[in-house]
Amino acid sequence: MSDTVAIGPSDLLAVRALTASLWVSPQLTEADMADAARAGFRTIIDNRPDGEEPGQLSAAEMERLAARHGMAFAHVPVVPGKIGDADVARMADLLSRLNAPILAYCRTGARSTSLWALAQAGSMPVETILKTAANAGYDLAALRPRLELAAAIPEHVPPARAAIVIVGGGSAGLATAASLLKRDRTLDVIVIEPRTEHDYQPGWTMVGAGVFDAKETRRPEASAMPAGVRWIKSTVASFAPHDNAVTLEDGSTVGYRALVVAPGIALDWAAIDGLTDTLGRNGVTSNYSYATAPYTWELVQALKGGTALFTQPPMPIKCAGAPQKAMYLSCDHWRRHDVLNDIAVQFHNAGAVLFGVKEFVPPLMKYVDRYGIDLRFDSTLVAVDGPNRTATFREKNGEVTTSFDMFHVTPPQKAPTFVAQSPLANEAGYVDVDQATLQHVRYANVFGLGDGGSTPNAKTMAAARKQAPIVAENLLAVLAGKTPTALYDGYGSCPLTVERGKILLAEFGYGGKLLPSFPSWIIEGTKPQRLSWLLKAEALPWLYWNGMLKGREWMARPAHREPA
Repeated sequence: MSDTVAIGPSDLLAVRALTASLWVSPQLTEADMADAARAGFRTIIDNRPDGEEPGQLSAAEMERLAARHGMAFAHVPVVPGKIGDADVARMADLLSRLNAPILAYCRTGARSTSLWALAQAGSMPVETILKTAANAGYDLAALRPRLELAAAIPEHVPPARAAIVIVGGGSAGLATAASLLKRDRTLDVIVIEPRTEHDYQPGWTMVGAGVFDAKETRRPEASAMPAGVRWIKSTVASFAPHDNAVTLEDGSTVGYRALVVAPGIALDWAAIDGLTDTLGRNGVTSNYSYATAPYTWELVQALKGGTALFTQPPMPIKCAGAPQKAMYLSCDHWRRHDVLNDIAVQFHNAGAVLFGVKEFVPPLMKYVDRYGIDLRFDSTLVAVDGPNRTATFREKNGEVTTSFDMFHVTPPQKAPTFVAQSPLANEAGYVDVDQATLQHVRYANVFGLGDGGSTPNAKTMAAARKQAPIVAENLLAVLAGKTPTALYDGYGSCPLTVERGKILLAEFGYGGKLLPSFPSWIIEGTKPQRLSWLLKAEALPWLYWNGMLKGREWMARPAHREPA
């Protein structure tokens, strides 16, 4: 990257990206340190000797400021024109092991850039190094002879490599990182994730029902990252499993001994003609978006009569019960406010059944009947005309266009393109893994989990919670030259919010086998219960932030088979 980001109260401090994990800048002030922390930087490196100019904050002062704002700090002081090999080696070591993103500074940023450039010699082409620096505004032409000399000695700086690289900083990726580090705090783990915000997506159903505020479901990505992880704030462009490396969007590569791929699933809003132009207005909403979940609640409160449409696209989708959850909670609100009889509710399901596990269909049908919902199976949304408030569906006998006053859309979903077009993908585009061990079927040191994996289970956060410890144990077994023995049974959980205050807690595994977590005298999964609601509304969010992302594997310890 070569973007310039202005931070600080006066917007005068230019912070420039050299790579996805390293940014450079001129001298930082006390106010800039607070802004740097808010911007997501996890480490500060000072490349100035103390006392270079009046008013310059000392390294000791900067270290105290960094600690105050939760950032690490390192001091590699160099004099302009006198950067020694020891300085370069020290900088290279810090860049390889300190938590990213890193912000390095000197008087102008030039020394920090020079240290980075010399640290890359031998692992990156000289022309690429010079071009990267030039794109950031630093002319390092005078360093060319030294860079070329260092490049002739490949062992000068080893290529970037971590023991374990995790692609994806969502729930599955971070839970796996936490589980790995819980087992061995000395592991070198890199997480590659471009987003600066981390979302608790199961909470969006509750946002759309007015139970949660959207802000309660989102925290800075830096705060969710497990301690001890190196964060590369970038996007993966491609995989080279034969070379044990991934390539980032800026062209740089990251090597690994073992790889975990947890990219999530892509929401394909554009697959529905007209949807992106009208989503979030004209009565069209979705709880699958942080931006529009609050709009769902606005529409539900405002609707007093007319037609309300809800859709479910073809599988696979994340949380297959979420389309129904939005519908049931909306109907319950309308029932409580005596307007449900004036609202025609339609559920357009691309599939042929209400729910994929037969034991939960009868109790759900009771709510369908209670709310007077018109079920339309084999009905797939193909187009939306927001201004005219019409939706077009493809059904068995052709296309049908329906008017609406409120429309909750669940978008079609697919494997991320950078995975689907890689050697790691199966025919459907998902990471091709063994459904029991989560080990890749062709590359022994690669594992996949979460919504981006090929396992035939419900794509839920509860599934990722169970999968993460399994990947952690099996990956470490592979690194130790052993056979993976931890097994995944397909567990997934779908807390179906059938009314405000009651939930049908559907828990099941491969083949629709019921896998309840609690005895039936505590929670009976096929019956709507208040306790299940309290579990979702009160306990699960806390357990997510303080348990799952911290490597605490409550009720998620892996089962094992005997090694061969």
